[in-house]
Amino acid sequence: MSDTTTAPPPGAPSDRIIDEPLSEALSRRYLAYALSVITDRALPDVRDGLKPVQRRVLYAMREMRLNPDAAARKCAKVVGEVMGGYHPHGDQSIYDTLVRMAQDFAQRYPLVDGQGNFGNIDGDNPAAMRYTEAKLTAAATLLLDGIDEDAVDFKPTYDGQDEEPVVLPTGFPNLLANGSTGIAVGMATSIPPHNAGELIDACLALLTNPDASTADLMAHVKGPDFPTGGVIVEPARSLLETYETGRGGVRLRAFWEKEETGRGTYQIVVTQIPYQVKKADLVEQLAQLIEDKKAPLLGDVRDESAEDVRLVLEPKSRNVEPEVLMESLFKLSDLENRFSVNLNVLDARGTPGVMGLETVLKAFLDHRRDVLVRRARHRLAKIEARLHILDGLLIAYLNLDEVIRIVRYEEDPKAKLIEAFELSELQADAILNTRLRQLARLEEMELRREHADLTEERDGIVGMLASDKAQWQLVGAGLRQVKAALGDQLNARRSIFADAPEVDAEAAIEAMIVREPITVILSDRGWIRAAKGRVDDPSELKFKEGDKLAFLVAAETTDKLLIFASDGRFFTLACDKLPSARGHGEPLRLMIDLDDRVGIVDVFVHRPGARRILAGKEGYGFILPEAEAIAFRRAGKQVLNGAALVSLPLRDGDDQLAVIGDNGKVLIFPVSELPEMPRGKGVKLQSYREGGLRDATAFAEADGATWIDTAGRTHQWDAWREWSGRRAGAGKLTPKGFPATKRFRPK
Repeated sequence: MSDTTTAPPPGAPSDRIIDEPLSEALSRRYLAYALSVITDRALPDVRDGLKPVQRRVLYAMREMRLNPDAAARKCAKVVGEVMGGYHPHGDQSIYDTLVRMAQDFAQRYPLVDGQGNFGNIDGDNPAAMRYTEAKLTAAATLLLDGIDEDAVDFKPTYDGQDEEPVVLPTGFPNLLANGSTGIAVGMATSIPPHNAGELIDACLALLTNPDASTADLMAHVKGPDFPTGGVIVEPARSLLETYETGRGGVRLRAFWEKEETGRGTYQIVVTQIPYQVKKADLVEQLAQLIEDKKAPLLGDVRDESAEDVRLVLEPKSRNVEPEVLMESLFKLSDLENRFSVNLNVLDARGTPGVMGLETVLKAFLDHRRDVLVRRARHRLAKIEARLHILDGLLIAYLNLDEVIRIVRYEEDPKAKLIEAFELSELQADAILNTRLRQLARLEEMELRREHADLTEERDGIVGMLASDKAQWQLVGAGLRQVKAALGDQLNARRSIFADAPEVDAEAAIEAMIVREPITVILSDRGWIRAAKGRVDDPSELKFKEGDKLAFLVAAETTDKLLIFASDGRFFTLACDKLPSARGHGEPLRLMIDLDDRVGIVDVFVHRPGARRILAGKEGYGFILPEAEAIAFRRAGKQVLNGAALVSLPLRDGDDQLAVIGDNGKVLIFPVSELPEMPRGKGVKLQSYREGGLRDATAFAEADGATWIDTAGRTHQWDAWREWSGRRAGAGKLTPKGFPATKRFRPK
């Protein structure tokens, strides 16, 4: 057999194999995909505020001549035109885009006039595209105005058979007027709608003072203007920061009014709900809060909406203040939400970036100036061409007899005309195409008048193109015309601004709870229940087989129960919502996010103004104000860093702290050496060569120290001062008779 190998023929599969590291191949291809999503799908252009699919829908509808004064066409026809000529993606994504541009509750200035079922604020889906019809709105024509006058660049469509605009001329700041949302690869955009009249006023202010700050612009653009209205309660300082940086958020509440129903009773009527909140889901959410008893101030909810929103909320009692009721519902439901603001857009070069209000408006104005200049140059070329023809026709009128002779007797009248009067071919053709009736005197006068008018217009355009100031003046005049075209109805603000009232909704909710004594029972295996009244004899309590009592806490239904876990977290439960003691209760771990491996260190009732000493196994601790531990979250609140071991109430007069380690050494030092902190690890209490903290107790110097043995007998510790020292010391061995468990109290 020969040792030589035969090379594969050209075009064989081995010629298409590329030898490169897999990581480089994947990263390059994923980067190409990411850029495609960012530039061609998710992010809008700062100039016209549109994504490619939106731009293609509007341009295709214009090419179909679906103008506001024309008859509407089936949406299926529009979708087919867009998909076949401009957008090589699924028909459903195109139809969803068309539908959204037609929804007046989604768009501040709808760009599509939809006829048929285009969905509603309840969240119902639109009808199929074969049933609905659409055409452009007047606002859409403002975006498309001048597109036939070389106002913008065009690029080949995906199949190369046609052209589509790179950007629309855009008569008003559509990016901020209608807003935009989108999720790309590694970035997203979230832009709320605004009032176009206010945006135009801000643009005019920029034209007057190019150095205007964001604060100056916000004298005109006070904040978003949502199509569904609502009340914006975001502080002005926060809005200013959002518009300066391009990132932030806007708190939006439902608009409500109080209606008297007679005999001292009333009801709340909600007529505007937050943007992008589905009304049907909101009603269901409020009803679920009533059923779950999480909204004790709310008695009933009804949806009486027709064309306008009308949600009726009935209070549980007529003694409940309407402001208190609504503040509680704002915290519990989507009657208040927060719209995230992220002004992440593509600039004129297609580069993504986050922009502030000033940058966005300046980019729009620069685009309008470019459109103005391009349209002017296009018009100038048309005028020059027409004046060229008129010059030839006027020469013919001045030499009419000679022109007639040449046309009648010469074999090649066109060439003879060019030679005799130094005309161009276009001028000669225009003369030869002139009808006999147009040789009248009146026609000559009309041509001279047209020539004078076009000459004056040409001179004006040339002067404008040579003057930046004149260009910006025309941009401003155009914006004023657009504002007038939008009309007072569209320019009227829908969302209003207000300050959130200072209302203690928690106190009002507690006031609605009947105050009764209860006893909280927590078993060793984590089953919790609340027995009415006081449990005097714990031995009478019954538990599941193998279970026993762990904590017994006297409380009232209006109290807050604090649970301290061994991982340093505090959990808060409302005592009125604890399960009844008729059975064995419910597992505590179903109410809070507590792992089976995490134990319970302490359970107690929160008292306003109270403080506690917390310490961990490593021997570090601090003083915690109990109010810092409250958090009605399933995940609780991390307060102590490390493995928690000790939770001591700090009573009035307690000024000494005694600690004991696993090594059997006791150290006593003043409580004043401990810092008061809301969270953290704390400071070192005692030093250990091995082991860690075992127990601690606080006492008043005047009362003296004590310990309790395993039999429950209290022992007075008269010589406790011999164990006094400075914090973080090693301490001394326990006194004679101290429990072998090395604890001040039985566990």
